[in-house]
Amino acid sequence: HVQLVESGGGSVQAGGSLVLSCAASGYTYTAGCMGWFRQAPGKEREGVAVIYTATYPGDSRAYYADSVKGRFNISHDNDKNTVYLQMNSLKPEDTAMYYCALDRLRCLTATPLSVQGYSHWGQGTQVTVS
Repeated sequence: HVQLVESGGGSVQAGGSLVLSCAASGYTYTAGCMGWFRQAPGKEREGVAVIYTATYPGDSRAYYADSVKGRFNISHDNDKNTVYLQMNSLKPEDTAMYYCALDRLRCLTATPLSVQGYSHWGQGTQVTVS
């Protein structure tokens, strides 16, 4: 049974930074697609950043939504099976519930940032930028 536990959300002023963490347990594969999605009130859930955690670290690759490129950075700690999202230069439009997601194969498709197809989801952590 795969569990994803998110942490690190909170309130911050515009221009500030936050780091989100998502720890996975019960995932038995060595590679996968893990990352972050967000949903603002009244809007659809959208992909923010995902990372392909390859068996060989050199094969890992990250994907970002255009709206966060240059401001957010996603990384993965294989030993801890944890993915991090460093969010810098935060804007009020970044305010949303952020969800961690994991799937074995999504990063191998043409649309890794698509919400559809992810097998496992966390409960979410709120990020508020004022």
